[in-house]
Amino acid sequence: MRSFIAAALFVTSPVIAQDVATYPFEGAYEDAAFAVENAIVGHGLVVTYVSHVSEMLDRTGPEVGDTTQVFRNAEIYLFCSAALSREMMKTDPLNIVYCPYSIFVFENDAGVTIGHHTYSDGEMKKVEALLSEIASEAAEF
Repeated sequence: MRSFIAAALFVTSPVIAQDVATYPFEGAYEDAAFAVENAIVGHGLVVTYVSHVSEMLDRTGPEVGDTTQVFRNAEIYLFCSAALSREMMKTDPLNIVYCPYSIFVFENDAGVTIGHHTYSDGEMKKVEALLSEIASEAAEF
């Protein structure tokens, strides 16, 4: 409970659970989404795809017999770093499974959250550091 309270008090402190780091965002969802995309581009990277998760869930809910709204808004921003990806895959070709990298933004009853995957010890910690830097910059927007 203390780590949750600490995370709520310090926006740049991620909450890490189940291989995911999350950063609360104080503000509107649209501002958080804009901040994430700007932070990615600000690192010289290109967003290659935006997955509109909330739209997909809302659209397919009736087909699977569950119309519960999971998110008000939710998107995943996919991107890659050519230099970092090359380094990770030279180290271990199986690191291909982690590419492209992603940062998510969602809004639910608890508010707006930005987050990303975390990785076990090793070379992928370099990717996690990049994701953490981007997500924390966006959360401070």
